[in-house]
Amino acid sequence: MAEIRVIHWGLGAMGGGMVRLVAQKRGLRSVGAVAKTPQKVGRDLGEVTGLDRKLGVKVSGDVTEAVAAAGDDADLVLLSTASFTREVYPQIIEAIEAGLNVITIAEEMAYPSLREPQLARKIDELARKKGVTVLGTGINPGFILDLLIIALTGACLEVKRIRAARINDLSPFGPMVMKTQGVGTTPEEFKRGLENGTIVGHIGFPESMTMIAEAIGWELDRIEQEREPIISKVHRETPHVKVEPGMVAGCRHIGRGFMDGREVITLEHPQQVHPDLEGVETGDYIWVEGTPDLNFANKPEIPGGLGTIALAVNMIPAVMAAEPGLVTMADLPAPRAIMGDLSRAGGRR
Repeated sequence: MAEIRVIHWGLGAMGGGMVRLVAQKRGLRSVGAVAKTPQKVGRDLGEVTGLDRKLGVKVSGDVTEAVAAAGDDADLVLLSTASFTREVYPQIIEAIEAGLNVITIAEEMAYPSLREPQLARKIDELARKKGVTVLGTGINPGFILDLLIIALTGACLEVKRIRAARINDLSPFGPMVMKTQGVGTTPEEFKRGLENGTIVGHIGFPESMTMIAEAIGWELDRIEQEREPIISKVHRETPHVKVEPGMVAGCRHIGRGFMDGREVITLEHPQQVHPDLEGVETGDYIWVEGTPDLNFANKPEIPGGLGTIALAVNMIPAVMAAEPGLVTMADLPAPRAIMGDLSRAGGRR
């Protein structure tokens, strides 16, 4: 496989982290970047993402300019701009039209055919036509509460019920995530946000549950979700938000999947900024009731920011080697760290 050349679209907390990780990997090279923040446009990519050296890549204001600047020297886009399929759809289409593979951390794109079947079909059809692959991934959805669960069921003769919980720290994430979680709002604002759709809690429970069910041969009747605010008793602060006592520090979110009227998948995700300030320990837990019963626990949590950055970058070789079209994490080989020189490995593209 020749050196894989990457365009970064979105240079926030997650996108910037991906730039820094790509810079560490042999066989990966950044050749373009797109940012919506005017202060970043026109500057060197290494400079705006905190590297101690310049990368020789000028940040552009739109992807057409970035692709033109890279010439034919681009293979894939790392897209880190929004959470919802409908929001990233135009960007994905633009990247596909340019002949680029796409890895996006938009949560709904982990399984976009669930909520946006028509858009997912259009993405798949165009990607096949252009000979490129599109993947949605991240720490969750994309790994902890879906792919890892699917992998664990591989050791079971029978699965009766699945329950999993991710208790995590939101502090590393940027303003987009804080907004969707309601961090920094009052309880009254949180309630209004749930009602008008500006606060959604965790994005991805229906996607994760559908991915799990499909992978093991279940067909869910319905999915229910519950969201409630986590009220802080202390001052908490990140680079993007301040939370005073009595304000919302995060969202306690539960998803329930039913089959034949019985709850068979339960996913719990209480997430907040600086949970340690109130003695809350983070962790990832999975319980599979079956033959045999399986129990998985990881403490503290896999850090959400680092995990999302790692998964997006580490899935690049798998996406480059995949057949064209829209794929999910369940369709591709299990993720693994990139520690060698990719340019010396074989692959389809």
